[in-house]
Amino acid sequence: MKKYRYWIFPFSVMAIIFYSSHQPYQEQDIKPFLGEWMDLSFLIPALDHISFTYHNSEVSIAALGIHGFIEFFIRKGAHVSIYCLLMIAFYVALSKSDRRSYWLPFCLTVFYAITDEWHQSLTPNRTPYVGDVGLDSVGASIAVILIMASRVIKKNKRIKRRKGTDR
Repeated sequence: MKKYRYWIFPFSVMAIIFYSSHQPYQEQDIKPFLGEWMDLSFLIPALDHISFTYHNSEVSIAALGIHGFIEFFIRKGAHVSIYCLLMIAFYVALSKSDRRSYWLPFCLTVFYAITDEWHQSLTPNRTPYVGDVGLDSVGASIAVILIMASRVIKKNKRIKRRKGTDR
């Protein structure tokens, strides 16, 4: 029964993602907050040359203003971060069931990202975009790298401890 409690974490992360996807864009807009509380104009000279297209829209300071430009990166960083966290949550829950594979939690994370984009298509003023699934997959990939690194570090510590006791 104890191993099932580890599923609270991934379901909680999924609930946060679902709630965020259910909100119209206007309720998540942080540009007013950024404009009211932070003077970001000092960043304009350093970032003014950056311009690219994402989801058929120009991303630049000229097109979005400094606050919109920064908000874009905060929002996309949130995609990467939350799906990194979801991948770790799935990994922990599944590892308690004696499954140490990276593939199943990775696939579950990407599947949830796909369903999340579909869910956004049902939300007013939100649009699904395959590029966001790509960002979510990057977050899951980062989690795989972090988990692998953590396992290597733990293994090396165990080896060092054994060598230290053998002397």
